[in-house]
Amino acid sequence: MAILQSNWKIIGISWIAFASMALAIPLGIKAAGQRKLNHLIAGYGLASGAMITSAAIFLVPSAINHHPVYGGLGIAAGIIAGFAIHTLNHGLTHTSTSIDPVVLELTSHALSAGLIIGTVYAAMPELGVLLGIAIVSHKGPAGYAASRRLTIQGKSAILILLPASAIGLTALPVSLLNIPENVVVNALIFGFATGVFFHVAIDFLPECEVGGKIHQETDLEHDAHHKLDQYRRRAVLYTFIGGLAVFLAWYAAY
Repeated sequence: MAILQSNWKIIGISWIAFASMALAIPLGIKAAGQRKLNHLIAGYGLASGAMITSAAIFLVPSAINHHPVYGGLGIAAGIIAGFAIHTLNHGLTHTSTSIDPVVLELTSHALSAGLIIGTVYAAMPELGVLLGIAIVSHKGPAGYAASRRLTIQGKSAILILLPASAIGLTALPVSLLNIPENVVVNALIFGFATGVFFHVAIDFLPECEVGGKIHQETDLEHDAHHKLDQYRRRAVLYTFIGGLAVFLAWYAAY
């Protein structure tokens, strides 16, 4: 149906999201026996920097241009909703199902992100593919970390293909909707999407604190603080590089 509507941007973004997560699976499996986290920190930093810059360049102006107050309100609501989704999804890790809780949590998150991506592109189809690619850039690092964790636990990492497909499963049908041309509605939509993406991007920042997600992925001994200091410097560098890459791509295109 999306092909019949010539909705190639969402089709491309959905497949890019799938490919980036799926192709990260063998890398995560290979890294399961290693303690070094350079690839994970680089992936998190580049993706979060790219997402923050993309949301600031592409989505914030659209939300504010529609209506400064309702656009700002949408951003606030999106950040709060992103936190709520993340926090409530964590409850899935305590459920007893045949599917691994990590897979359920990632799938739920991806389905929600797909809804927002499909709605945004339905409201403003002239948005470029660059925005969509930057928004789903965190799928690679997420697939890498999840497949690495599943392999360490002795579980099949192939289950990551489920959340890899989830963005397209919701973004494609939603993108076929006709969003009414209403200033307030569009301001809230773009503001809400901006806030959610900001939350996801900030959540992906590779914080290298003791007890944090980077520290939990490794087994540091007596030189833990020294190693974490090295990781922190790399995390900051990769985050800036991710943001700069998106800005340079936007500058070259416009």
